[in-house]
Amino acid sequence: MRRRSFSPPATEVELFPFLSVLACTIGTLILLIIVLTTQLLGEQQAITIIAKSETGENAAKTPRYLECRQDGIVIYPEEKFIPKQYLNISDTLLELLLTIKQNRDKEYLIVAIRPDGIETFQEVRGLIEKQGIDIGYEPIDQNWKIKIETEKDEKTKPKK
Repeated sequence: MRRRSFSPPATEVELFPFLSVLACTIGTLILLIIVLTTQLLGEQQAITIIAKSETGENAAKTPRYLECRQDGIVIYPEEKFIPKQYLNISDTLLELLLTIKQNRDKEYLIVAIRPDGIETFQEVRGLIEKQGIDIGYEPIDQNWKIKIETEKDEKTKPKK
């Protein structure tokens, strides 16, 4: 008689518990990504424009602010809107430029430029440079809300 060889049964490894944990982890990460992106898209980002040097001071000149958009400009802090077709004849803009021109050694302009406001900026820049006024500019995103921080705001802000 032949002898039968006895081999132990093969051990089976079940991967179902591991795959369940992996699927739950991936699902949780996807949910987290969805929640974070909807929060970021739902909130309107804001930018605060502060005119300071690298050392944190602006001892030389006081900035005045403009925002260039496709349809015109906004003068801050009054938030007065001037349509693009009235830039050359706007009393408000010309008055602002004359005020700054008279105080050239004490004031200058910072222009915030939206992506669709480049043509408007080129017009405004021509007007500003004709007056011999110093200018700085800052490109900003289309959806950002602008906050202007003046020296008065800084003085009233509590120090940390």
